[in-house]
Amino acid sequence: MDKSIIQLVDELPTDNITVKVLKALDYVAPGEWSNLTGFENNIRSITGESDAKVIQKIRDRAVVLYEDPQQGYQFAIKLYQTIDKADTAMAAAALANKVSEKIGFLSFLGKITPKADVTQSIDLVLKIAVEIIAFCKLNGIPQPNPQEFANSLANNYQNASLMRMVALVCLDGILPLGPDFLSKIQEVISGTDVGVIAQNPVFLAINNSLPGSNPSDKVGFISHSFNSVQGWMNNLVSKTGITPQSISSSLGSFIQIADDNLDLVAAFLDQTTNYYEHTGIQTVARSLILQAYTLVKEEIKQEEQKPIQDVKSAVKSDNNRYELSKTVEVWDSEEEDWYQGTIEKIQDDQFFIHYLGYGSSYDEWVGEDDIRTRDLRSTDDNGYAVGQKVKCWDDDQEAWYSATIEQIQGQQYFVHYIDYDSSYDEWVDSDEIS
Repeated sequence: MDKSIIQLVDELPTDNITVKVLKALDYVAPGEWSNLTGFENNIRSITGESDAKVIQKIRDRAVVLYEDPQQGYQFAIKLYQTIDKADTAMAAAALANKVSEKIGFLSFLGKITPKADVTQSIDLVLKIAVEIIAFCKLNGIPQPNPQEFANSLANNYQNASLMRMVALVCLDGILPLGPDFLSKIQEVISGTDVGVIAQNPVFLAINNSLPGSNPSDKVGFISHSFNSVQGWMNNLVSKTGITPQSISSSLGSFIQIADDNLDLVAAFLDQTTNYYEHTGIQTVARSLILQAYTLVKEEIKQEEQKPIQDVKSAVKSDNNRYELSKTVEVWDSEEEDWYQGTIEKIQDDQFFIHYLGYGSSYDEWVGEDDIRTRDLRSTDDNGYAVGQKVKCWDDDQEAWYSATIEQIQGQQYFVHYIDYDSSYDEWVDSDEIS
C-alpha cells in the first residue's frame, strides 16, 4: 500500500548522508534549503499558522488533495522516487566502471558496464525531463512544457525545488563530468543513437511518463528539456564560481571522503543518496499545504458568514450532512478510535467509506451509528463541543455507546445516549468519552 503524504514527510530523515550532502551544497544557494521534516511542522512553517484547529483542517484537506489523481501530487512523488531508484542502480554500474579503470585486475568490469560519462550524461538529462514533467503536473499545466519550466526556474524556483536543481548541477554535472559538463552532455546526447538511450535502464524506468508516441519522440523531448535549461545551469556556474574542487571541499566538511578521485566520489554519492526523492517530497508537501491552506481559509470565511444554528437543530440536521464525498470520522471498534474517511456510496442508513491515507482494500460499509461530522471551530481543549456525537464507555457493560454532548463544564460532559430516553442522561469524565 502506498504511503500517505503525511507518512512520507514524517519519515524524512533528519540527518543522514543525503541531508549532509544537501547541507554541504548550501554555499551554492545560501539559505534556500532547510531540512523541514514532520508534516504538521511543515504546515506551521509554510503557512505561519498556529491555531491547532486550523492546522488540523489543513492536514485533513491535504490528505484528500494528495489522494485525488487529478491533482498530480502522487504522480510527482512516484516520478521522484522512480528516478532515484533507477539512478541508484545506474550509479552502481558507473562506479564499477570507474573502479575497473583505476584497478587493473578489475578491468573486466569495464567490459560489462556502460561508460560512466555516457551513463552520467543520460542520467542528468533524464532527471531534467522528470523535473519538467513533475513541475507541470504540480502547476496544472496540461502538457510538459520545457520553456514554461525554464521561465519558472529562472524566476520562481526556491526552497527544496531550487536545491534539487543545484544538487543536480553539482552532483550529476560538475563533480563527475568536470567544469565543461554542459558541452560533454550536449556531445553525448547529439552523438548517441536513439536506440542506445532508449535501452538505458533509467529511461526504461520512466518511459511511460515521457511524452511522445515512440522512442525518437521521447528522446527529442529529453533533448529539448536539456536545451531549455542549459542557459540557467551555465549562469549558475558563472555566478557562483562552483568547481569540482569547491564542491569536494564543501562535502569534505560534512562527510568523510576516502578517495580524492572526484569521478569515484560522484558515483559513490549517486549510489548512496536520494536527494531527488528527499527534496521532491518536500516540494510536493509545500505545494500541497499551500493549496490546502488556501481552500481552508476560504472554507472558514464562508462558515463565519453562515447564521449560527442552535444545538438541537444542529444535531437534527447532522443526518443531512452525510452526503457523497463528504469527509467524516468513522469509529473503529477494534482500535477504539475515530478515523477520517470520505463517503463513497450511501444505501439507506449504511455508508461505504474510503479511509484517508489508506488503500482501497480498507474500504468498507459502516452504519450511521459509527460515523460523525465535527465542527472544529467551537471545541474545547479536549477537542469536544456541545452537540458533538461521541462514544461513551460503560464499565458495567464493558462497551462503547453512542451519545451527544449536551453540556460542558471543565472536564465534565453531560451526555444524552442516542436511542435512549433522557433518564439515562448523565455527567461523564473526559476519559470516558472518545
